[in-house]
Amino acid sequence: MKIAFPVEKDNGLNSDLYGHFGSAPFFVIADDGDGSLEAVANGQHGHAHGQCQPTAGLVERQVKAVVCAGMGMRAVQKLNEIGISVYLAADARTVGEALAAFKAGRLPLFQPGDACRHHHGCH
Repeated sequence: MKIAFPVEKDNGLNSDLYGHFGSAPFFVIADDGDGSLEAVANGQHGHAHGQCQPTAGLVERQVKAVVCAGMGMRAVQKLNEIGISVYLAADARTVGEALAAFKAGRLPLFQPGDACRHHHGCH
């Protein structure tokens, strides 16, 4: 399964998780089947609030899960509608830590109370 992690800079498994999904400059996509990593630029990171469309690049790369620390509720809904599950990584700092927690089944699915209400209120 391919899992996307929003990051500011691509440092592989050592990439720090970015605080908000839609405005992340990059996504690190991990394939937990073969262990490969791919960094993908988020061409939508400079969007106006509520106007991001970063999902297109994730769909074409067959991503099935997103792991992040912050995301708006509408983005969670959009991802869920296209078959991508969203997991909350509140305690992980890096892609490696979040990926290990995901593989161990320790990350909860995003719930309505976890969602950011605006860009400045995210984790």
